[in-house]
This record gives sequence, structure tokens and C-alpha cells, in this order.
Amino acid sequence: MSNLRFYSPVPLAIGNTTALSENAAAHAIRVMRLKAGDTLVLFSGDGFDYQCVLTDIGKKAAYVAVQSRTAVSNESPLNIRLLQGISSGDRMDYTIQKAVELGVTEIFPLTTDRSVTKLSGDRAEKRVEHWQGVAIAACEQSGRALLPLVHAPVTLTQWLGQHETQASLNILLNPVGAKRLAQLEQPSGHIHLLIGPEGGLSGNEITLATQHHFQSIVLGPRILRTETAAVTAIASMQTLWGDF
Repeated sequence: MSNLRFYSPVPLAIGNTTALSENAAAHAIRVMRLKAGDTLVLFSGDGFDYQCVLTDIGKKAAYVAVQSRTAVSNESPLNIRLLQGISSGDRMDYTIQKAVELGVTEIFPLTTDRSVTKLSGDRAEKRVEHWQGVAIAACEQSGRALLPLVHAPVTLTQWLGQHETQASLNILLNPVGAKRLAQLEQPSGHIHLLIGPEGGLSGNEITLATQHHFQSIVLGPRILRTETAAVTAIASMQTLWGDF
């Protein structure tokens, strides 16, 4: 996979000329020192890679001509939705980055009882924009051409009120869980993976999730950090049921 692969926030079409995003232009021109006539790949989240040629380079913008497209078929057979309790610092970035690399389809940041970081208003919007940027970069690196959406933060109660869980495989990571992943049957629909923040989910949240068809699963005898738990659980599911 070429390292010269960038996300386009606008739809792409063969024969059209389009401007690179600000970040893509900066990397292509200032870092990679590309010139007019050089080639690169763009994707816009529609499942295709678009082969492009740089046509015009200015001080603040760069333009490419779209020449052809190739279907990308590297999506996981599993439809994993990650419900992640918001963690602090770089932990949340790491979780989102690795979850996207491992094939999740959607990410729902949750404001939980024990979340250290509390987000609302403009701060929440800016953080979601940043997290979506992390997801975009992970797609650029991993070769994915479908972009997982990072949703605005909600509480677990709000999420459960907005989504149907009865027909899905709903997994709650719990250090005192009753089952292991290998004991579950291979899912045919959505997988909802619920993980708490640094301090874990509260007793009330665990009870609420259980009432909405979530099963407590343990990942082994050692207690994992929140960012380790997400990576371990998704990789394990890909090994058991997916494309690993």
C-alpha cells in the first residue's frame, strides 16, 4: 500500500480536478516534496481508491486530476460498534486509532460515571472533530476506504435509548465476567462492544447494560487498561470470527 494515500472530504469522480485537503497538501508538498506530474491516491469513504496526478501546486493549495479508481475490499466481515468510555490524555486517541486499524465500523464515545474527562458544547465538538481526524489518519495508514464515524459523546443511558440491542451480540468487558469470548456463538449481525474508562463502569452502569442484553465477558486473569482492553477484544474477535 502506497504511503502517498490521503483522505478527501469531498466526493471524487474520474475526470474531475479537486483540491487536496489542507493536511494532505501540506504533507504531500512540504514533507514528501511532490511536484506536478507526481502520482498519489485519494479516498473519500465510498469504498474506492482513486489514482490521481498532481496538476497544480500553489503556496496554499494543491490540485489533482482523478484518473481512475480501484475497489478496496479489505473491510472486516464483522460489524463491530465500539462503545468506549471516554478516557483521558492520549488513551482515547490510541483506542480510536487501533480500533479503526482493526476494523470497527462505528465508534461511540460514552460519558460514564467514572470518566475523568467531561465534554460538552464547543469542547465536545472540537474533541469529536479531533477524534474523527485520528480515524481518518488510521484509514490512510491501514488502507481502509470506508471511514468509521466517530459520534458525539452521550451517556450510556442515552445510547441505550437510541439503539436496539435485542438482535445484536452485546459484549460488556468486565474483569469479573462470567464468560470468555470463545464461549460465544459466532455473531451474524451487529456486535456492540462496551468498555469503561480508566476506572471501569460503575455498578449501576453494569446493571443497566445487563438489562439491555449485554453479556459480561472477561479477557483473562489479568486486569487490562482501557486502551489495552479495546485492542485485545477486537483482535480476539477478528481471530475467532473475522479475517485474522
